[in-house]
Amino acid sequence: MEKGLKTVDVLRRNYGRRYTGLPVDNLERDSFSIDFSESCLRPDMFDLQIGDTVRWVYNGRYLEGQITQIERNGVVLTVRLTDVALLPSDFFPY
Repeated sequence: MEKGLKTVDVLRRNYGRRYTGLPVDNLERDSFSIDFSESCLRPDMFDLQIGDTVRWVYNGRYLEGQITQIERNGVVLTVRLTDVALLPSDFFPY
């Protein structure tokens, strides 16, 4: 993946954007995780649900997937994704 700040956007059907630019520690094609060990926040403070849509930028193009599994283990939040696809090159997230 690209170096630098890694962020994701989370959208919910019939709701809209849930999180914009949510920083993540690890971002793979089929998952992401956030380590809260040095934060006052905790994994259970984030409202993520199975079925939410996740978008992020990789090599200048947007990828999109659906949340299928959410694990909250102590201070680590791990989210698994499915149906990850590259969005059209002219896609613009408005």
